[in-house]
Amino acid sequence: MKGQKQDSNGHKRSRALILVDESNVGSSVRTAGRGLDWLKLREFLAGPSTGRELIEMVVYAGLPPPIPVWQEERDKKNKFMHWLRSNGFMVVTKDGAPAEEGRYKANVDVMMAIDALELSVEMRPDIVILVTGDADFAYLATKLRRRGIRVEVASVAQNLGNILRSAANDVIDLAPLFRTFEMMTVHDSPTPASPQPQRRRRLRFRPPPSRNL
Repeated sequence: MKGQKQDSNGHKRSRALILVDESNVGSSVRTAGRGLDWLKLREFLAGPSTGRELIEMVVYAGLPPPIPVWQEERDKKNKFMHWLRSNGFMVVTKDGAPAEEGRYKANVDVMMAIDALELSVEMRPDIVILVTGDADFAYLATKLRRRGIRVEVASVAQNLGNILRSAANDVIDLAPLFRTFEMMTVHDSPTPASPQPQRRRRLRFRPPPSRNL
């Protein structure tokens, strides 16, 4: 296939572009009661043992609104975004807008879809891995496949709907990987990009523990 390189054993490596819906995958791993280990996730999807050459891993994340009541949460989320960038991830953020009390909305789906099409032209990947379980990305998967690009969806297979599953070439089940992540305590629970309603308090966002740096 176009643009493929060879590893030390002379085997061809497929060029992989990974696009991550941070809110969606973060919600899935929290449901499993674990903390998300971003370095392990990248290694699992396109590390040397996979036989793939990683072009970029792009993380799309919503930020709390730039208003005083959300400033503390925004500062913590920005600190985490800095950690991702310093560890080689490409990060794309979108400012959220206030919603119901204790919540905000920051939908990054459109940005992620547009970038997927543009980057597939500019970077010419052999494989695009969509790390999300959102069925709204089914049409994107179809469009990419029409360009001759293999599309894989990385999510918890048990919770993946048939629409997105059938739109992709293959599904990468993240459930076994999630079980290797450390258990998450309530104190360490990060705030999701689109927080769920909290009657008395909001869970505070915290960057990954220093041991993952």
